[in-house]
Amino acid sequence: MIKSFFSLILSIVILLTTSYSYADDATYVVGAGGTYRPFEYENSAKQLEGFDIDLIKAIADVQHFKIKLINTPWEGIFATLDNGERDIIISGITITEKRKNSVDFSLPYFPAEQVIVTQKGSKITSIADLSSHTVGVVNGSTADVVVSKVLGKNSTSIKRFDNTPLLLQELYEEGINAAIGDVGVVKFYIKMHPGKEFNLISDQNFEPQYFGIAVAKGNDKLRNMINQGLKKIIDNGTYANIYSKWFDNNVPTLPLTDKE
Repeated sequence: MIKSFFSLILSIVILLTTSYSYADDATYVVGAGGTYRPFEYENSAKQLEGFDIDLIKAIADVQHFKIKLINTPWEGIFATLDNGERDIIISGITITEKRKNSVDFSLPYFPAEQVIVTQKGSKITSIADLSSHTVGVVNGSTADVVVSKVLGKNSTSIKRFDNTPLLLQELYEEGINAAIGDVGVVKFYIKMHPGKEFNLISDQNFEPQYFGIAVAKGNDKLRNMINQGLKKIIDNGTYANIYSKWFDNNVPTLPLTDKE
């Protein structure tokens, strides 16, 4: 009887300890820019929203930790990890070897590739076909660099615009024959303008790139928590729901092969 009583007490203590631990989960400060629609931007209430915001909230939910979102300008965003002002940054950050020297990245969560955009019925199927057509890009963008290499920086076939909406509106009005831009931004524009039907074309000249979530160098615990959460929301369908909300139903398959 005494043994059973102490076993019961021990079970209660374990339960209370576990419950307290769960309720006292850490809060991680997340930095995200507020100017890169649809990944992260400020709404009319000055709150951050976007694909990245939904994603990090979903990861935090399945991993049972809390987050505090702070709008963080892109300039200097990486320094906030070094000085401890931010624990996590998610801001449409392309994973590069150079950046890996200063931060640790999660597994890839979004394919940040460039795409060629054309009107329905266009004969253009690759970047090589653009030499005899007028192509639009955002000035100074990755697309601008790639097209300049293929067609020549001073090619009269290239028209440069200040942003993607202006670029795609020009394509819709047939002021250019094709456009090249970030796939996420292009897909979001198409979703917001369902009456404008475009073709999206991939090309081998566009280097495969991915966005990653960054943590301070050496913070393996937090990085692994994020990776585990990303895998969970992919497996349970949450990732697909978030992707479809912001883009379309062509949910990408991500290369989740990094060692944790």
